Amino acid sequence: MTDAAIEQAVQGRSFWGDAWARLKANKAAMVSLYYLLFVTVLCVAGPYSVPHLYTTIYPDYVRTPPSITAYPKADMVETALGDAVKRMRVELKSWQQEGDRITVTVTGSKKLDERNIRYLDRSDTFDDARVESMAPDGLEMVMSAAIKQQYFLFGTDNTGRDLLSRTLMAGRISLAIGLLAGVVAVAIGVVYGATAGFIGGKTDEVMMRIVDVLYSLPFIFFVIMLVVFFGRNFVLMFLAVGAVLWLDMARIVRGQALSIRRQEYVQAAEALGVTRRGILQRHIVPNLLGVVVIYMTLLVPQVIILESFLSFLGLGVQEPMTSWGVLISAGAKNIGSANWMLMYPAFFLVSTLFALNFVGDGLRDALDPKDR
Repeated sequence: MTDAAIEQAVQGRSFWGDAWARLKANKAAMVSLYYLLFVTVLCVAGPYSVPHLYTTIYPDYVRTPPSITAYPKADMVETALGDAVKRMRVELKSWQQEGDRITVTVTGSKKLDERNIRYLDRSDTFDDARVESMAPDGLEMVMSAAIKQQYFLFGTDNTGRDLLSRTLMAGRISLAIGLLAGVVAVAIGVVYGATAGFIGGKTDEVMMRIVDVLYSLPFIFFVIMLVVFFGRNFVLMFLAVGAVLWLDMARIVRGQALSIRRQEYVQAAEALGVTRRGILQRHIVPNLLGVVVIYMTLLVPQVIILESFLSFLGLGVQEPMTSWGVLISAGAKNIGSANWMLMYPAFFLVSTLFALNFVGDGLRDALDPKDR
């Protein structure tokens, strides 16, 4: 056997390479990971590609059901035309539709004003209105207008805003909030808990008593204080909220660090003269990764649900900005008359939470050194 073949035969895999190989073997985790990437890309790029802005209000399409065909439907054209003519304060004599345009004949007791066509242009149903002819006495006018095609794949909400664009924008906000707060909480909790558990002694005692004191303070009190200091900027506020949610992470990491510290391989490394930094990199951190990842995947949904609660109290995301929690709250109030307002945001939220849980389970298995 050649030297190259011997070297290839004994070549091993790194911890991260081995973890990635085991993660790829987990079908549920990989499908969930790809789904999370798809939802993330959809929420980031989607609001720029949909035809409606998430803030645009369409008064003619309040609580309109979802449809893959264009609006307006046949009965909606007549209703919208009647509303526009009523605002003109004239009488509708006749109207007919030819293709995507309508021709309307109106009469009045006084001379008609050609500027009345602006009422058709202001409608969400019509566009490109113009006067075709006017009677010599000015008491009868023929107008025409194009029927404006609108697509609402997810329907509209109770104020006439496109639910698709609002769901995508809400996903961007919810995922950003969950990720920001989760990263801040995990970063602070891991550093604090690992330091307390690995050093031990009086340092551990003092650090954990500080955690106990912070636990005793009401969480909502912290949130109100943060809103007072940071204002309604939800990014700064949820960075600060993440700085409060690190308490659980610190306790979990401390307990794991205390357990790992007493293991034989750590004591053997200390006896061989390995530095504390080397022990942390080679033994402590790899054994903590599984717990940290699992908690991170559970923390993101917790932050999303917390955001919904704070928005309900008026302390979180405010209109016209939105989030999945806000949309679900509004949809629950209209479930009897417009169930799609609850169905679509709830599907995105629930499927994302499921995917996060599957990815967390897969990462825990892949990063567990005991399963190598």
